[in-house]
Amino acid sequence: MSHYAVIAPALYSHFQALQALAGVLIDRGHRVTFIHQQEARTLVCDARIDFEPVGLHTHPAGSLARSHRLAANPTGVSSSGLSIRRLIADMAATTDMLCRELPDALERLGVDGIIADQMEAAGGLVAEAMSLPFVSVACALPINREPALPLPVMPFCYATDERARKMYATSEAIYDRLMCPHARVIAHHASTFGLSHRTGLHECLSPLAQISQTPATLDFPRYRLPTNFHAVGPLRRTKGDTEATRDAWPIDPERPFVFASLGTLQGHRYGLFKTIARACRRLDVQLAIAHCGGLPPARAEALKAHGATFVTDFADQRATLRQAQAVITHGGLNTVVDAIATSTPMLVMPIAFDQPGVAARLAWHGLGQRISRRSGSGRLARALEALLTDDACRQRLTDAAISLRSADGAERAADIVELALGPVPMKVAS
Repeated sequence: MSHYAVIAPALYSHFQALQALAGVLIDRGHRVTFIHQQEARTLVCDARIDFEPVGLHTHPAGSLARSHRLAANPTGVSSSGLSIRRLIADMAATTDMLCRELPDALERLGVDGIIADQMEAAGGLVAEAMSLPFVSVACALPINREPALPLPVMPFCYATDERARKMYATSEAIYDRLMCPHARVIAHHASTFGLSHRTGLHECLSPLAQISQTPATLDFPRYRLPTNFHAVGPLRRTKGDTEATRDAWPIDPERPFVFASLGTLQGHRYGLFKTIARACRRLDVQLAIAHCGGLPPARAEALKAHGATFVTDFADQRATLRQAQAVITHGGLNTVVDAIATSTPMLVMPIAFDQPGVAARLAWHGLGQRISRRSGSGRLARALEALLTDDACRQRLTDAAISLRSADGAERAADIVELALGPVPMKVAS
């Protein structure tokens, strides 16, 4: 059987999705190794998955925690945009390290192919340089560009008129200027490896197969996707994810139940959780908050005084969503696809990265509502009340869930990986 290496940003949500895919491949007899800086080992929770540390000199102990702090506060910018600039510089340094370290590691491990997250250019660059077959995986919104679409990081609604196209093009140019430090690293290593000139993540994607967690029922209309693009739906392990776990919370069936989560990077936002709790208290709604370890015990407990019914660090997300009449979320793709799978209406308060893009797509499809994270509890309560009584939204979610279940997720993704990275690598057409 084959040995695959996984190259991805050292972020919990990305590692979780790719571990689900890795788990299916391991079940089929393959070997899978994640490669990243030493501290990323803690993100690998499947004991069957191997881990190879790199960058011991440039990324010592404490560097991953610093990266996560930058990623958790990308919008905390001064007038000079210092926070986002530091985050981009950190991304560039990680890509640089991986481009330098991966060739020796891959040769030492005897890897047959690479599973490369779209958000880490090093995977595709090094694979091409070493003539190793690779597939690209979009754990977040796909970064494949089309001139008539806004970038995933932009909050714009979908439109086809000339004004919208100009707005999309202008925002894309601004984004590319902001990403120049990362672009320079990509261009440098492409040149060093003897590859064609490139500067963007979207130029480092696989010619064999591209896999996306984003279902067509969530994205804006696309007309220029490559023939090797596959929207497989959420990458999840389904074992144990059964209806038997649906009574996760001891709720009062006579009152609405709402779940709130801001993901692993944003779970420290006590003020935002407090606003959510106060909004739910206004509506006499039961609220479960999962802060993903972002809050100290005293602050977590204090949220109950503001209106939260239950507060925990981590929750069985799908089981909780099955019970909930709505979910309040930052718009992370993992939470969103889980909510679609369970037909749970969403109130989205985007914070950073592709979350504004996810919120815009949800609103366009009528699968939920978006609201500013700076909204007060009164406005939030009104939006939540409207969502709880929106039967049309719930019906659209039910239809979307049916489509999502047919996508096959991790199992289909594993089929594609085996075809693309097999003994005779081949392009896998949709």
